[in-house]
Amino acid sequence: MTNTLFKNYLFLLLLIVSNPLSAQKNQIKSREFNLTDYGAVAEPKKDNARAIQKAIDACSSAGGGKVIVPAGKVFMAGPFDLKSNIELVVEVNAGILANPDESVYKRSAFRDNKGEGTIWIGGENLKNVTISGSGFLDGNGISFMGAELEDSYVLKPFDIIDPRPHLLTIIGGQNIRIHDLIIRNSAYWTVHLIGCDDVAIDNITLLNSLKVRNSDGIDLDHCKNVRITNCYIESGDDCICLKNRREYEEFGPCENITVSNCTMTSRSCAIKIGSENMDRISHVVINNCIIKKSNRGIGIQNRDEGTVTDVIFSDIVIDSHLFSDVWWGKAEPIYVTAFRRANGNHKDANWRFPKGKTEGSVGNVSRIYFSNIKGVSENGIYVGAESSDKISDIVFDQVDLHINKTTDIKGGVYDRRPSKVEGLLMGSTSGFYLDNASNITIRNSSVKWGENKPEYFKHVLESHGVNNLKTINLEGDAAFAGKAEAVKKY
Repeated sequence: MTNTLFKNYLFLLLLIVSNPLSAQKNQIKSREFNLTDYGAVAEPKKDNARAIQKAIDACSSAGGGKVIVPAGKVFMAGPFDLKSNIELVVEVNAGILANPDESVYKRSAFRDNKGEGTIWIGGENLKNVTISGSGFLDGNGISFMGAELEDSYVLKPFDIIDPRPHLLTIIGGQNIRIHDLIIRNSAYWTVHLIGCDDVAIDNITLLNSLKVRNSDGIDLDHCKNVRITNCYIESGDDCICLKNRREYEEFGPCENITVSNCTMTSRSCAIKIGSENMDRISHVVINNCIIKKSNRGIGIQNRDEGTVTDVIFSDIVIDSHLFSDVWWGKAEPIYVTAFRRANGNHKDANWRFPKGKTEGSVGNVSRIYFSNIKGVSENGIYVGAESSDKISDIVFDQVDLHINKTTDIKGGVYDRRPSKVEGLLMGSTSGFYLDNASNITIRNSSVKWGENKPEYFKHVLESHGVNNLKTINLEGDAAFAGKAEAVKKY
């Protein structure tokens, strides 16, 4: 070593010893990768996908660190991928905005099934990834829509690939954290996690247009060991949805899921299990939530051969209303169904059934518990299956409903789409409408009617083909005393 190098080495060593905090700060700083250092420019027409990818790649190659979206700057970008061992930090008043040019979105969100949207922010086989900050990710969703209608947008026609991007798609992730962030304006599903294990989503605000169809909030697809807490979600489609899509069947069941302290609004179903479920969904606890101004509140919508078991819903307030037939649901505060999927010529019909088949079957729904649920709605609870053995061991405990007509849309309908039975079942509105099930218990519950009562408001409880129905301390009168029975069994 030369004298000069030796002197420089001694000087650096003395500097570290004399000021260890400064050295530590420099080391920490070296683990931060600012987008602007990699060529990102906060200009509306500048696509920064390449610069963002460079920053992410550099961070991951260095062994991990923070990729910084600097405060006060908004970067427009096309598709890019996350990598392992990074934290994407979107600082205060900063954001990443999806490129509105449909031509840049080419990678399917569902592999060879190209008719269900593309990927904007993606990542596969990731470990130790966090997305955080007080800024936002914006999917620029309205840019991908057709004409605006009264309660929705027209979906543009496409050839093979539907270019609408899913905002975030992580496939095969471990130790995924998303917190303290605004995620908004998705053109399709927003946070789609596939085959992920050990996930925590906390304190995010997710705001999609209530007119954008398919704009799910959080979709857990074949995921395990997930916690969703303290979130506020508005979405045109389901706010939180558990499922097992056929395109990713190698990841196995969806299980060990908890959701708590969330507030949700949806034109479809605020909390849904299904409808795509080719495996098992089990060991799910959802509690302490508020559902406001939604179409359907809680829904189990089994349409495939997979099963749904061991689920608890508790301490939930539901406010549901009728919307047009564009949206699945008819203001059912709670909805539990098991019908095999309808045949059809849907854009991805070949992916809906097991390989080589054009018709499917439906798995059992069992051991589902509803406790301390309070609902204000235009419709009652619906439980229905294609045969009584498909739904069993359902308990309603301290479930209290207030049913009142609040919109101009005609009710007296239960929505069973998409299924091989009649999709929209016309009938009466009852507090509990049970249609083919076994071992149903309703205890310490009540049904009350509001002042606006159309003629189709009928019974506290109406059951068809139910084996072993038990009611204990079920309170309430028929909507019109003397014209109908409080409890009607067929």
